[in-house]
Amino acid sequence: MNILPLRKGAAFLQTLWSAALVLFLLITTSADAAPLLPARAASLLDNARPRVEKELRQKGFTLGRPIFIRIFKMPGTLEVWIKKNSRYQLFKEYPICSYSGYPGPKLQEGDWQSPEGFYSVSARRMNPNSSYHLSFNIGYPNAFDRSRNRTGSSIMVHGECSSRGCFAMGNSRMEEIYLLAQSALTGGQEHFEVHVFPFRLTARNLFKFRSSPWIGFWKKLQPGYEAFERYRQVPDIIVEQGNYVLKSRSIRVALADTVDREHKK
Repeated sequence: MNILPLRKGAAFLQTLWSAALVLFLLITTSADAAPLLPARAASLLDNARPRVEKELRQKGFTLGRPIFIRIFKMPGTLEVWIKKNSRYQLFKEYPICSYSGYPGPKLQEGDWQSPEGFYSVSARRMNPNSSYHLSFNIGYPNAFDRSRNRTGSSIMVHGECSSRGCFAMGNSRMEEIYLLAQSALTGGQEHFEVHVFPFRLTARNLFKFRSSPWIGFWKKLQPGYEAFERYRQVPDIIVEQGNYVLKSRSIRVALADTVDREHKK
């Protein structure tokens, strides 16, 4: 029996399998995996880890669980929520060291305004080499922003304490936030949501700011805010035909008009 063709066939299959494995690793590493940490960032997170893990244990959490972030411009706080069982629970509220602008969405590059809306952070948006200590890009402009021709780039949550449209947390706080985010992504969370609001969108606050030119926009963001407040689960919010849409098992609620009628000049 001539076994040479069999050996060639086996060698070909082995080569093909190896090539497929390499391609798979390249794809998953570039698209899904959190980036490898450089020595400086790894050292920063190692220093933050003991205090973070201690606080997590005290509150009944585990490092690496999925997270959710909410930002309120007023009074200037960033909340980190951690998934426990099927719901999210508040882990910690961090004061924002500095952010730019005033209540209302970002409209264009260079307006020094921080955005508002529903954003998402994947591993590729993490920046351990940031010139602002550590940072991650929140994903502005999203599809909703682009549908309104809103411009701007590199809107970050970062360290230090200066801002030109970003949310500056200070270095120590950012180390903790980055560690929680990095650990969640390496633990299997594909992306975490970042919801940015002008303030807590309660009926009382909306009435208080009823004369703002952005009151209509805020009212249409309110269902997304209330969905999390009620269920403690991150709502599934998508953009369809230029609108924010809140999806649930039985309803789809438009969160914003196609045109910002409330801000026409």
